[in-house]
Amino acid sequence: SGRGVEPSRRPTLATSHTKQRRESLARFDHMAFALNDNKKIGIGLTAAGCFFTTVGVLFFLDRGLISMGNLLFLSGVSMTIGPYPTVRFFTRPRNLKGSLFFFGGLAVVIIGWVIVGLLLEGYGFVILFRGFLPTVLMFLKRTPYLGRALDLPGVKSVINKIAPAQLPV
Repeated sequence: SGRGVEPSRRPTLATSHTKQRRESLARFDHMAFALNDNKKIGIGLTAAGCFFTTVGVLFFLDRGLISMGNLLFLSGVSMTIGPYPTVRFFTRPRNLKGSLFFFGGLAVVIIGWVIVGLLLEGYGFVILFRGFLPTVLMFLKRTPYLGRALDLPGVKSVINKIAPAQLPV
């Protein structure tokens, strides 16, 4: 053919749109889900910390496992968001009370008073992450089996005090 491009090879609106969509999705995937190796390791350490703490509680408040879980959790948070943002988070004036309770509880667990330390850590954790807690509870309410457990009368009244039914958007 004398026009240069065969009719079957000419870009159509559909192929042009598909190409733009693929490029857009590739950029979105790269930006939104780009986890460098430090963040991947940090998420793994945080999960391992939660696991060790849970196992330590299940094994009759084992001080070694709970201490290891706490240190892994803090290491994971530090690797996930970076060391300077971690220090800034724990030293903000509004987070200072929660940080003192959390780190005080960690010290008390290491000393050997596990129950008192866990109570202090738990209180500090709730104070530190109280702004994020309603979002987590609303997410958990929407999960199939856990949502039913959270809708039990006694549990529901406590959760509604922590996270009201309607969160501001």
